[in-house]
Amino acid sequence: MDAAKGDERGTAERVLTLLGLLQQRRVWTGPELADRLGVTSRTVRRDVERLRALGYPVHAGQGVGGGYRLGPGQNLPPLLLDDEEAIATAVSLLAGAGGAIVGAGDAALRALTKLDQVLPSRLRHEVRALSGSVESFGGGRTPVDPEVLMTLARACRDEVESGFDYPAGDAVRRRRVEPYRLVASDRRWYLLAYDLDRDDWRTFRVDRMTEVSARAWRFRPRAVPDAATYVQEGVASRVYPHQARFLVHASADTVRAQIPASAAVVRHRGSELCEVLSGAASLDFVLMHVLLLGHDFEVLGPPELGSRCRALARRLLAAGASIPPAP
Repeated sequence: MDAAKGDERGTAERVLTLLGLLQQRRVWTGPELADRLGVTSRTVRRDVERLRALGYPVHAGQGVGGGYRLGPGQNLPPLLLDDEEAIATAVSLLAGAGGAIVGAGDAALRALTKLDQVLPSRLRHEVRALSGSVESFGGGRTPVDPEVLMTLARACRDEVESGFDYPAGDAVRRRRVEPYRLVASDRRWYLLAYDLDRDDWRTFRVDRMTEVSARAWRFRPRAVPDAATYVQEGVASRVYPHQARFLVHASADTVRAQIPASAAVVRHRGSELCEVLSGAASLDFVLMHVLLLGHDFEVLGPPELGSRCRALARRLLAAGASIPPAP
């Protein structure tokens, strides 16, 4: 009986190896597979039949260019992905879900759900850690180390404290945080976390982190702000020395199509009105950007922005004074 069980295990392992080979290359000849598996061509044919019985559409072609190939199927058994492949696939799908590929967000999320369903349990929780701990706004971003993302995603999922080195001015300091969400903007990955040493919510750029680790101490979840909105507002305004608010005479959808998500927060105020919150190192800079949108607008704050409007208007009028008006 033990010998029979051993033979069954050997056959199962060989069939899984065969499936892995078929997934690696479009076409394999029978002799090539027999050589890789260390069996006869007849055994390869039997193993192919076993895969077909399990629901895998393995096609066989004759003549020049013929051989075995794995075709598309409707209900395939679990995918064969190693840890690195699972992580890479999940990160790629999350990039699509975050808007890196125009129009691919919903499809990427559906694909993540299907991937989570068919992966072996050993790998499924790794993918769920990413998909359950990521929110997004915008698209196309700076790549980061997938292992760092996985470490942070696991910490978000498991509600355990995390630590990392992070630049602060000219120094690099160790930060202790309760991580809540990873957020993908149109440029970068961010972590929304509660900073234990500063006793407040903070946003951290993942690409600036080094020596990232998760600790053993679990934390009691706090009332968390909306992650994507909080991070977007921070990126678009709070990180700059000057913040400005405008009432723009155009729909929010129209203005969002003109301004990158990381540059401003656009809030709906009516069918043809929206509020734009943005930040910059210079009030003149953000003023010119809103002017170039091509819509009528009003300054809501700060008060000094009104004087910058008048100064800019005087300069523009003076610049055009020497040119006669068109007939």
